[in-house]
Amino acid sequence: MATGRLPEGRYGRAAGGRPRWAMPVGLLLAVLTGLAVAVVGYRNLGTTPIRSETLGFTLLKDNAVQLRLTVIRDDPSHPAVCIVRARSRDGQETGRKELYVPPAAGPIVLSTVVHTSRPPVTADVYGCSLQVPAYLVPTPTTGT
Repeated sequence: MATGRLPEGRYGRAAGGRPRWAMPVGLLLAVLTGLAVAVVGYRNLGTTPIRSETLGFTLLKDNAVQLRLTVIRDDPSHPAVCIVRARSRDGQETGRKELYVPPAAGPIVLSTVVHTSRPPVTADVYGCSLQVPAYLVPTPTTGT
């Protein structure tokens, strides 16, 4: 049994496997993919720059509820908007309102009335954002 080398001219060169650049390129792609997943995860699951808390609500009549809430922002000097809603006994949303949150020195407590299409049983804050629509921003009034 001979264990010598095969004649190179007869069988060609042995396959060397992957090209030399394949390993660094694969490693770079893996690192970039991991970085992208980390950025998306941080944006979606990280701390939010604004949060709210429902302090309580009072049923006023068959078509209105008063809601008290506090809004806490990382930078309270920026205005914000919160969407508040009222729901009926079956859980359906029966009233919704956009609430302008003015700049403040710190956390701010607000109260608002949400009018409903059916008798409400609860009210809560749907969500808050620092992207205030232009139609909610108060316009400066003239002194005349």
